[in-house]
Amino acid sequence: MPVFRRRHLCSLTAALALTATVPAAAAHADAPGASAALRQVLFVGNNWDGTAEVIKSTGDFARIGRINVIPDKDERMAEINADPIRWIAFMTIRNSVGEGHDQFVDDMYSTPDGKSVVVSRPSFADVVSIDLASGRINWRFPVSGFRADHMAVSPDGKRVAVSASTGNTVHVLDIETGKQLGKAATGAKPHENIFTKDGKYIYNMSIGEVNTQTDAPWLDWTKGDRRITVIDATTYQQIKVIDMRSRLDAIGLKDFSDAVRPAVFSPDESKLYFQVSFFNGFFEYDLASDKITRTKTLPKNPATSDDRTTFVNDSRHHGLSMSPDGKKLCVAGTMDDYATVVDRGTLQEGPLVTAAKPYWATVSGDGRSCVVSESGSDQVTAIDFATGKKVASVPVGDHPQRVRLGHVEAGWTSPSAS
Repeated sequence: MPVFRRRHLCSLTAALALTATVPAAAAHADAPGASAALRQVLFVGNNWDGTAEVIKSTGDFARIGRINVIPDKDERMAEINADPIRWIAFMTIRNSVGEGHDQFVDDMYSTPDGKSVVVSRPSFADVVSIDLASGRINWRFPVSGFRADHMAVSPDGKRVAVSASTGNTVHVLDIETGKQLGKAATGAKPHENIFTKDGKYIYNMSIGEVNTQTDAPWLDWTKGDRRITVIDATTYQQIKVIDMRSRLDAIGLKDFSDAVRPAVFSPDESKLYFQVSFFNGFFEYDLASDKITRTKTLPKNPATSDDRTTFVNDSRHHGLSMSPDGKKLCVAGTMDDYATVVDRGTLQEGPLVTAAKPYWATVSGDGRSCVVSESGSDQVTAIDFATGKKVASVPVGDHPQRVRLGHVEAGWTSPSAS
C-alpha cells in the first residue's frame, strides 16, 4: 500500500452532486449526422474556473486545447444580481458546495458531428451548447430550480438528460437545438443519469440532502426521498422506483445510507455497481432478483477522519467506471485520496494509486485505462486496467470534476475566444 499524503479537509455543509458512468455515453463518430473526419478526445470540466480542458483520449493524454464555457458570464451575472432570489441561490452554491468558489461546469458532452459541446453549469442553473470553432453559445436552456447537475447522453447522441438538482426534475433536451423533449419527476436532489444501451430507459439517482450535518445513521431519515427512478425515454413517464433502503436492510446494513451516488452497469446490464454516501466501497445489485448480491469494502486512509460531517457532500468514495470487457472496476476513493482497480470476479483491489481528492472515474478511448480527475491537485491521472498502476498524469484547470469521452473535428484548435 502506498504512503498516503496527509490532507486537511474542512467540514462542509454542501449540496454538491458527485458521480460516474461508462464511456459508451460519449458521442460516436458513426452516430447519425457524424462527420467522418473526427478526433476522439476527453473533455475535462474545470468547475471553478469555468473552462473545459480538451486532452487526448489515449496514450500520453496530452492537452489539445481549452474551451471557455462561460463566455456569457457578464450577462448571466447581471441577471443574477438583478434578482434577489437568484442571487441568494447563487451565493449559497458558492459558499457551500463550491467551497468558496462558483461552480461553472459540471458535465459536458459533444454533439455527434463534433462541432459543439453541451455543458451543464450549476451556478447559472442552465445547459448551454457551445460552438467548438467560435466559442460562441448556440443555445441555452434554464433548468427548473436553481442548480444544474449531472447529465447523460443517449446512445445515438441525439438527446441529453440533465438533472435539475433543486427542481427534483430530469429534463431531456434535443442536443442540437436545446428544445425540451420531455421531463420527469425524481426523488430529492437528482444526481446521476444513465441511459440504457438501447436508449429506451433513463436511470436517475437522487441523493437527497447532502448539505446538512445530520449525518449520524439514526438521522438518516432527514436526508429526504432518495431512490433510483427508472424513466421511459420515449414517454418520459416513471415506470419503476428502486429504493435501496429495504435492500440494504435485508443484508443487515441498516446503518448504511441508501443515497446512490456514482453507478455503472455491467456490459449485459444485468448488474448495477454503485457507491453510497459515507461508505468506502461499493455494492453489486442484481436487477433480475432485485437484491444486493455483493458488498465490497475498500481500505481507509488512516489520515482521513471517520467523522461523517467532514466528508465532502456526504460522499467518502465518489467515482466508478468499468473496463469495456466488464472484468475490472475502477474506484475513486475521494476522501481517502486514492484510486484503485478492482477485479470484478473476485472483488480484490489492486494497488492503491495516490490521488488528491479524486472526483470522477471514466474510461480511456482505447478502453485500456481508467481516467480519474484529481480535484485536489488540478490534474487527471490514467491507471492501467491490466496492472492497476498509474501510466500518466496531466495538468488541467482549477478543480477538475467530470471527465467525458467525446469528439472534435480533425485539426481542431482552441477558439480564439477561449
